[in-house]
Amino acid sequence: MRIRRLALSVPLALLLPLAVACGGGAGGAADGKTVTVTVGYQSKTINTVTAGTLLRSLGYFEEELAARGRKDGVTYRVVWQDYATGAPITAQMTAGKIDIGSMGDFPLLINAARGKQLKEPTRLVAVTGYNLRGGLNTVVTAPGSPLRTLRDLKGRKVSTSVGSAADGTLVRALRRAGLDPAKDVDKVNQQPSVGASALAAGTADALSQFVAWPGLLAFQGRATALYDGAELNLPTFHGITVRERFAKERPEVLDAFLRAQRRATDELRHRPVASAESVAKETGLPAEVVYLYNGAQGIATFDPALRPELVAALKEDVPVLAEAGLVKDVDVDAFVDAAPLRRAVPGASYPKAGAARSELWLKGQQSTRTFDSPGALLKAVKGAAVRAAYVPDAVTGTLWFADRAVWVQGGGQWRAFVTREGAERYVTGHAGSRIVGYADAVRLAS
Repeated sequence: MRIRRLALSVPLALLLPLAVACGGGAGGAADGKTVTVTVGYQSKTINTVTAGTLLRSLGYFEEELAARGRKDGVTYRVVWQDYATGAPITAQMTAGKIDIGSMGDFPLLINAARGKQLKEPTRLVAVTGYNLRGGLNTVVTAPGSPLRTLRDLKGRKVSTSVGSAADGTLVRALRRAGLDPAKDVDKVNQQPSVGASALAAGTADALSQFVAWPGLLAFQGRATALYDGAELNLPTFHGITVRERFAKERPEVLDAFLRAQRRATDELRHRPVASAESVAKETGLPAEVVYLYNGAQGIATFDPALRPELVAALKEDVPVLAEAGLVKDVDVDAFVDAAPLRRAVPGASYPKAGAARSELWLKGQQSTRTFDSPGALLKAVKGAAVRAAYVPDAVTGTLWFADRAVWVQGGGQWRAFVTREGAERYVTGHAGSRIVGYADAVRLAS
C-alpha cells in the first residue's frame, strides 16, 4: 500500500546539518540571536495531529515563537521531522537532536527509559488524544479470512510494531483469550505500512496496529476488524515528550509549543470537518478515515490534560514492556510533569467525551448530521449521496464505518458492532436477534 509522503517533510540528512549550524544541536543558538527548535512527529499517526500535522499546517507554533521573539530579540526557527513510529523520535531525542516529540503510551515509556539510561532524560508534559476504553488499537484480518476470533490466531502470523500501543493491545487481548503471546502466535515485528502489505500479500494472517491503519484498511476494503481494542476497557493515548535539558534551558519555547497545541486542539474541536480535510491534504490519508478518529464523534478525544486515569494506565503498561524486555522499570511519577502545561495553559482540561452518536457526512457538505440511534442513521442513508456514515459499537462505543460494521436486528432496534464476534456474542445472548448485511439493513430500516 502506498500513501503519499508528507509534502512539506524535509529529508533528515538535510535537517541535521542545519541544526548543528545553529549551535551544535536542537535548541541551540549560533550567535545568541537564532534558536532552532526541532519537533519530531508522526504524520500518519493522526491521534497526534494537534502536536504534529495539523499544528504544523496551521503555523501556530511559529506564530507563538514569533511573538516571543519580538519580546526577547531572538529569531526562532522550527524544524519538523516526520516519522512512522515513536522509536526513531526517541533515538533522536536521546541523541539531543529532537527537542519535542509526540508518540503513543507504550513508546512514551520506552522514551522515558532510554532517556534515563542514556543520561538525556525526558518528561511527559501533555496529551494529544486518548480513548478511555482502548479503541484506538485494532486487530484486523484480510477480507474473506476464515479467522473469526482471537483464539483462531493460534499458530498464525500476526504483524505488529513491537513496543507500540498496538502491540500492547495484542499481548493483553491474546492473554484474555487464553493464548500465550510468546508461544501461541508467530508475532512479526514490522512497520505499519509493511504489515499492511504483508496482510494484503497473505504473508501475515492478521495485523495489530494503531490509529489510523485499521480504519484506513477497512475503508479501502482491504481488512476486516477481528478485535476492537476497546474490549480491553483500558485507556490508551498519545502524548508530548520533551528533553528535560531543553525544557529547563528554553521554558519559554516549551510554553509556546503547549499554547500552540491548545490552539490546534480548539481548532480541531470547533472545526472537525475542515481539520480532517486539512490533515488529509497533508498526509494523503482519506479525509473519511481521518474523521473516523478525529471527528466530532471520533474514536479519539483530544485534550492536552494529563488526566489521572491516563497516568494510571501508563503505570499498568510498564509490566507489559518489562516482560517483553523493552524496559527494566520506569518511574512514571517522575516522568510525568504537569507543571509546564499548568504554567503555559491554565485550565487546559476539556470535559470528558460523552457516548458517541451515529454520524452522516454527505458529499459536498462541510458539516455532518448526528443521530440518536443507528436505526435513524440507516433511514437517512437510503438514497442519500453518502461520503461516509459512522456508527458506534453497541457495547464498546467505538465508532466505525457503517458499511463495514456488523449489523444486528432485534427487539425492534438496530445495533452495530465493529467485529463479527461482538455481534455474534450479542445475538447468542438475545433471543430473536439476527445478523443482517448492511444493504439489507438500510432497506429494512427504511
